This record gives sequence, structure tokens and C-alpha cells, in this order.
Amino acid sequence: MNPKPLIPQKQKAGADAADAINRHLGGRVKQLRTERGWSLEALARASGVSRSMLSQIEREQANPTLAVTMRIAQAFAMPLGELLETPNASSSITVIRATDRAYHYRSDKSCRIRTLSPLNLEKDVEFYEVQLQPGGALRSAPHFKGTREFLTVQKGHVRVESAADAEVLNPGDSVSYRADVPHAIVNEGKTEALVFLVDIYR
Repeated sequence: MNPKPLIPQKQKAGADAADAINRHLGGRVKQLRTERGWSLEALARASGVSRSMLSQIEREQANPTLAVTMRIAQAFAMPLGELLETPNASSSITVIRATDRAYHYRSDKSCRIRTLSPLNLEKDVEFYEVQLQPGGALRSAPHFKGTREFLTVQKGHVRVESAADAEVLNPGDSVSYRADVPHAIVNEGKTEALVFLVDIYR
């Protein structure tokens, strides 16, 4: 085992919280899998996450990305926050630093998505910052039945699509729409677009 690196005092609390989430996730995944009578292979097929990664998560030997954790939650047909919810967790101030890449759900040349809500508190509501480059798009399959999204444009010009409906939005505009149908956010401008997105599950 490699020795642990020294952690600056300001980062220690955040690191401890992340470790606690990973420990809880391992036991939670194993519990849900056992309750359903699933093997690791069955969960791997349902989630698209490799068997070896799932095994490491259950043994608390992995630090899964947000995307991997969300795929596991979807395999169990539950919101991300319900999978990560820690019983009897004490209330405290939770800070998500702009530089913490653990909260970057997606980051590529056309789109960057950063979650702004604490992973262990997400259940009914999820809050995201979305940056889209010119021509970039965030296209999503239907979420859970009854899910709605609320979006506010900080800068740029975007088109929001929900099933067959579409609206073009400018800075300062807000919109709400069904997210239990195919939906998309498309940058129609010539500069970067920045939007804030809230998913509300019912």
C-alpha cells in the first residue's frame, strides 16, 4: 500500500467527507445488490460498469467518478441522492470548491457539467452548472417519470428542447420543462453559453 500524501488542513475536512461517502457507497451497493438477488455480473450488465470496478467499490477500494455512481443509481432505479444518502448524518456546512474535479460530471471540448449540490444530500433535487461551447449540446434520454428541469441562462443563447417542443433563451431567461421525455440544451450562439440547471424528481 502506498503511503498517504500529506493533506493541507483546509482540504482535510473535504477529503474526510469524500472518504465517508465512498465507505457508505460500498456497503450500500452491496446491500441493494443482495436484496435484489443480483450477482456482480448482473449489476454490471444493468449499469454498464465493469464487474471489477463494482467489486472494488463494494470493498471500498475505489473512488468512483460521478458518472459511474449515477449509472449504478440508474441500475437500481433510484435518484443519485437516494443511493448516497447516509442515515443519521449530522447537518453541517458543505462546501464544493470550484477546483474540485470530483464534482465534474462531464468535461470535454464541447460541454462541461459540474454538480453544485452535495453528492450525499442529493435525492429529490440536483443542481448543475453547464458550460456549452458554440455548437455544443447536452442531449439527455428521459429521466424518471415526473422529472422536470428548471434552467436559467447566465450568458449566451441556448435552445431548450423537450420532446417536440423548443424555445430559444437569452441571458436572464428561465424555463421549466418535462425531463421524462427526450430533451436537450443546445448552444445556438457564437460564444460560450453558461446555464444553471436544476433537476427535480417526483
